[in-house]
Amino acid sequence: MSEDMMDYQSMVERAMKSVVREALLKVGEDGLPGEHHLYITFRTQDERVEISDRLISQYPEEMTIVLQHQFWGLEILEDAFEITLSFSGTNERLFVPFDSVVGFADPSVNFGLQFKAADTEFAGDNPNDLQDTDEIDDSDAPPKSEGGDGDGQQKTGEVVALDAFRKKKT
Repeated sequence: MSEDMMDYQSMVERAMKSVVREALLKVGEDGLPGEHHLYITFRTQDERVEISDRLISQYPEEMTIVLQHQFWGLEILEDAFEITLSFSGTNERLFVPFDSVVGFADPSVNFGLQFKAADTEFAGDNPNDLQDTDEIDDSDAPPKSEGGDGDGQQKTGEVVALDAFRKKKT
């Protein structure tokens, strides 16, 4: 097989990451419709990621955020997004470049995408072995975070591992 001088894999990565951006744009304009909720996994050590030292110490490599009931100030830029989330009762502002995103899922509709890390190669030598979209089996997923429960009490969001949504190898 000849060398891919067109760099198709990078083109596909960029196209798939545009799905994440477009989904966030819809959420920013209209909020989350119906039962939709988003899991976004990103590398915390990437150069342009901006999160508190407290969160970096808890999540030194990757972190998954859940956009469901409690998030504020969602701003979508061309190459990144910013959002405020509550962690253990403390609001934190996050700046996440799309290049640092390694996973995106909406379990309510069984949709998920996985992206390669910038410093690693795709699994397998054959590009036909690559499978970026996975069907989500949330039977062993962590419980979903809930928002206010009607009596004025607010519950905080949670950070979960996206592994629960990855296709199991048989």
